[in-house]
Amino acid sequence: MQLPSVAATTVGSFPRPTWLADTDRARADFRLVGEALREAQDDATVVTLREQEDAGLDLLTDGEQRRTGFINHILSAWDGFDLVDMKPKAIRRRVGVFIQVPRVVGKVSRRSSAVVEELRFAKAHTSMPVKMDVPGPMTVVDTTFDDAYGNDEEALAMDVAAALNAEILELQEAGCDAVQIDEPAMTRHHEKVAEYGARALDRCLEGVTIPTFVHLCYGYPGVTARQHMYEYPELLEMLMETSIGGFSVEFARSGYDPSVLAAVKGRMVMYGCVDPSDAPETRSVVAARARAALQYVDPDRLLLAPDCGLMTISRDLARAKSRLLADVAQDLRQSL
Repeated sequence: MQLPSVAATTVGSFPRPTWLADTDRARADFRLVGEALREAQDDATVVTLREQEDAGLDLLTDGEQRRTGFINHILSAWDGFDLVDMKPKAIRRRVGVFIQVPRVVGKVSRRSSAVVEELRFAKAHTSMPVKMDVPGPMTVVDTTFDDAYGNDEEALAMDVAAALNAEILELQEAGCDAVQIDEPAMTRHHEKVAEYGARALDRCLEGVTIPTFVHLCYGYPGVTARQHMYEYPELLEMLMETSIGGFSVEFARSGYDPSVLAAVKGRMVMYGCVDPSDAPETRSVVAARARAALQYVDPDRLLLAPDCGLMTISRDLARAKSRLLADVAQDLRQSL
């Protein structure tokens, strides 16, 4: 994958057009069914790819236009999960905030590919590099209710990792340019990263030679409080012991000091410098954030990105924030 110095990309999700789905924060409910839905998802994917090209992004995604959410879409292609009879669970260490999550009802295994055909469709409709994302083992464990593994999170995580590894290897074979493993649970549970999460991440990556990122954000914009008390230094130190190729990290909303990125020297960094919420941002503010990262990250290893996916905001604002990323990246390249 050939990218320019200080490239511009996005995390994954983009807003679904209103003719495709109703969106409630991080969940999309499709308006159509059957062949009409498939055709609408194809059309929405092409539109999203064109919008990213027009914005000037260097590494594209399919916008997750076929997914109701970033986890269940993948789980629907695996055995061992019940996505109908769900149970309430508090996730991401949000005390007292319960959501309905899939149940683990048997041994987890990959029944069929989840996003490989989606990659092929995207690659057929753009000449730009394409990145696909999948939920990581710790986040799947955190976002499901265990009725089968006897609360043995490690065993569940390793079976999830094996299923993900098979998916990623098939994505690689199909021409995927980069893979992103979404692990918001890692940002809240450093102790579990040490216990089994880092090993599960490495299991996902066995035999993988294309660029890989682990996405370490703090969630979509919403009504719950931000959790930036769980900071990066300890987490990044542990993950540097894995074979992950790069880190997707949140700096726009967190206000973290980018000096922590000195600890990941030699890896790629997707640097969150744009707020994925409705918050307005200026070119000068985003540029200042990005310049600060360049003190610690080689420009050939730096990609500018939002903190998280853009699906919760309007399509117009998502386009504007994408253009902002591309414009700032171009400004910084010219100043090198």
